[in-house]
Amino acid sequence: MKQIEKDHNVNTDKSKNLGLENAHRIDDLIDLVEKHTRTERHLEQHSDISSPEQIEHSREIQCEREHKIENLKNIIAYGQHESDSELENLQKNYHYSQGYLDHNQEHMNEEDLERATEKQEHRKDQMKFLK
Repeated sequence: MKQIEKDHNVNTDKSKNLGLENAHRIDDLIDLVEKHTRTERHLEQHSDISSPEQIEHSREIQCEREHKIENLKNIIAYGQHESDSELENLQKNYHYSQGYLDHNQEHMNEEDLERATEKQEHRKDQMKFLK
C-alpha cells in the first residue's frame, strides 16, 4: 500500500474515533442537562419540605453539573478541555487520596502504601509546577 493511502486510512480511523468520542460526549451532555433540569424543577417544587442541608447539597451538585456541561461543550466545539482542569483534578486526587491514606494506612500492605505515598509526592510536585 502506498504511503498516501496509509496516511489517508490513519486519518480516517482518527476521524471515526473522534466522531465516536464526540457522540459519547453528546450523550453525556444530554444526560447532564436532563439531570440538571430535573433537579432544578425538584428544588423549585419541593424546597419547602427539604432541609437546608439537602438544598445546599443539591446546589453544589448543580454547580458541578454546570461546570461539566461547560467543559463538554468546550471539548465538543473546540476540542479542548478547560485550562485549569488539570490542576483542579490533581488537587482533588491529592485530597481524596490523602484522606484514604489517613484512614487506611494501617490496613494496607507495605508495597501499596509506598506506591500511594510516592504518587502523593508526585502530585505535590505537579501541583507546584502548574501553579
